[in-house]
Amino acid sequence: MSWNRRVFSLSLDDRTAKLVQSRRRPGRYELSVDGIPQSVVSMTDPTSLEYAYIQHIARAMDAAASPDAPLFTVHLGAGALTLARYVEATRPGSPQIVVEFEPALFAAVISALPLPPGSDVRVIFGDARAVADAELPDEKPSPEHSSPLRDLGAAATGSTAIDTDWVNAQFTVVDLWDAAVIRHRVASQEFYRRVAARSAVAGVVAVNLLDGHPFEYSRRQAATLRSVFDHVAVVLDAEPEDDEGPLGNVVVFASQEPLDIATSPDLLGTPRPHFLHDGPLTAWISDARIMTDADGTDSPDPDDPIWN
Repeated sequence: MSWNRRVFSLSLDDRTAKLVQSRRRPGRYELSVDGIPQSVVSMTDPTSLEYAYIQHIARAMDAAASPDAPLFTVHLGAGALTLARYVEATRPGSPQIVVEFEPALFAAVISALPLPPGSDVRVIFGDARAVADAELPDEKPSPEHSSPLRDLGAAATGSTAIDTDWVNAQFTVVDLWDAAVIRHRVASQEFYRRVAARSAVAGVVAVNLLDGHPFEYSRRQAATLRSVFDHVAVVLDAEPEDDEGPLGNVVVFASQEPLDIATSPDLLGTPRPHFLHDGPLTAWISDARIMTDADGTDSPDPDDPIWN
């Protein structure tokens, strides 16, 4: 591994992660894995967000607590900590937990792009499903609740969390990519039940997906989250009826309480993306099946010829 304060290239098993600073926009960095963009970070202005889906999630975060109030946020999948930096910039000192499978990648990102002093960002190194399945306080032991794979001595910043610190999360971002694919074990009903168990009563969960028409995968994900949470909404930047449209990000929001983006749709900004909630969401989901551990599928591979 070699890196400096501007750029690093890091081998991760059979993959390569790179962090590259923009030549035209100093202070802006892009993290990619095997050439697939994962995160864009502005070190000069962490509230400047590159991608529309990140902006949708950030706006939901803005509404999740009173202005300037702390927001206990959990990030499943770290990337370059774009949203963790956003929360720290907009709500300084908010307690945050990051669950990250690649300690070497996390350490390299933090070394190249340090978090601001005083940030309360703790890390659990391990598989997100194993961490979610770990036994909660006051929960009876169950064979399905295994201990997470974590390195308690390898935190790169702040203090190292343990799995039982992930309790009563106010906002949880599920952004679990294996390069360009989401594995079905972190997209099943069983997994989301564990995320719900670790969320506050009014906690919001935001799931970032990649899909295209006819959105079979996203519709199944929405159906799955609806089987766990009382309130679900979907935000698409693509035209849902465009059968020739390309792959694009789909964000599914879920909570046991009414969602702010549903009661205050102006939060989505302009140009307003496609928004599905209540009846329109039911019609869009149609007969899509709930995903379980037994019959779940990985997310669409962007290299599949059907998308080209």
